[in-house]
Amino acid sequence: MRGWWQELAGLVLPVDCAGCGAARVLVCADCRGALSGAEAGLVRPSPRPEGLPVVQAAAAYEGAVRAVLLAHKERGALPLAGVLGAALAAAVLAGGTRPGPGRGEVALVPVPSARRQVRARGHDPARRIALAAAGRLRRAGVPARVAPVLGLRRAVADQAGLGARERRENLAGALAVRRGGAGLTGGARIVLVDDVVTTGATLAEAARAVRAAGLLPGRAAGPAAGPGAVLRAAVVAAPADSFARAPRTAAR
Repeated sequence: MRGWWQELAGLVLPVDCAGCGAARVLVCADCRGALSGAEAGLVRPSPRPEGLPVVQAAAAYEGAVRAVLLAHKERGALPLAGVLGAALAAAVLAGGTRPGPGRGEVALVPVPSARRQVRARGHDPARRIALAAAGRLRRAGVPARVAPVLGLRRAVADQAGLGARERRENLAGALAVRRGGAGLTGGARIVLVDDVVTTGATLAEAARAVRAAGLLPGRAAGPAAGPGAVLRAAVVAAPADSFARAPRTAAR
């Protein structure tokens, strides 16, 4: 019910830009430009966690981009999923996914939130953004769907405030592919997706779970698959200093 009321409020009540506060617009043109994916590129967290797949991000996690992501994730501004999904789709395309016949289907696998976080927020941010991204990809000619195959198999601490090593230890072995997950991915090219990458620990753990379940096709299947082999990841944003090339400063 909370999510339903938030959706309705976002449609009928006057809003200001979530990125910069410009009056009476959900996301202004400048902030939308920062989330356009024009600066999408490869990111390399340092230190790089073992098993992290190749990660593409649409924008630097600063300024308007950070503000929009937090408004969606923490303040329940659900209509922002559309512009964030477009950014995520741009990151997926930057990773080498291209429209066209014979290229196969893409399965976007969102990193799951803990149940307590979903209850507190009233929604699952990564999954909601992934659904919007899949729709955008399909409109661009890329067969795409969301495959929510990952789940937490034990409790984890809140990642906020933890360093890179502490995050790896906190998440080690925490994710697993749900029963029937192979049927949900159905041989599609898997792209792990999340809203933000910082240390890379969460995506590395998600990749471990997918590889361990043998969801990757061909020689990359199983636990022995090397980091980055076939499996890829895409996010809306990453710290500016983790990009292989420096992106321009986010709007405002």
